[in-house]
Amino acid sequence: MATILPFSSSRFIVFSILSLSSLILITGDDHGFARILDMKTLGLKKEKLSHFRIFWHDILTGKSPSAIQVVPPVANSSTAFGLMRMIDNPLTQGPKLSSKLVGRAQGFYMSASQQEIGLLMAMNFAFMEGKYNGSTITVLGRNTVFSTVREMPVIGGTGAFRFARGYVQARTSKFDQYSGDATVEYDCYVLHY
Repeated sequence: MATILPFSSSRFIVFSILSLSSLILITGDDHGFARILDMKTLGLKKEKLSHFRIFWHDILTGKSPSAIQVVPPVANSSTAFGLMRMIDNPLTQGPKLSSKLVGRAQGFYMSASQQEIGLLMAMNFAFMEGKYNGSTITVLGRNTVFSTVREMPVIGGTGAFRFARGYVQARTSKFDQYSGDATVEYDCYVLHY
């Protein structure tokens, strides 16, 4: 059986709730859809800079390729303009594919230049080793593959890399011009909490 509060008691409860919500709005700088938070409430402490050296293996051949063509290039393009590949590339500790697996590069790259081999890269480095297991960093940028060093921005991350920012430098370690298979060294410089 429900208990019915006297009129004055229910008015007091409603008044109390409205007063508390007003107090929260005033102290939290709430603007209806946004408010300022204290970083400590999210567990964010001191920002640090981490450096990772990993090797990205783009495997186009064999029984189990790690990169597959999703969209073919336009006809007669010397730069493969329009080509798109989805990737689930191994990330290893050393340059050999048999080196310790530390994660996967998952995403896509597209040939986005008509004048040179220039790729638009969009990928997550999904780590599966040590304290970074389950964390990702996201790379999005331009990769002119025949340049000695290519720099792309780190635009975010998850897990240990929430609020991440930084950059990566890519250097081709090995490239097979017949198969298209490649190994690329990635030096990652990431600011994170």
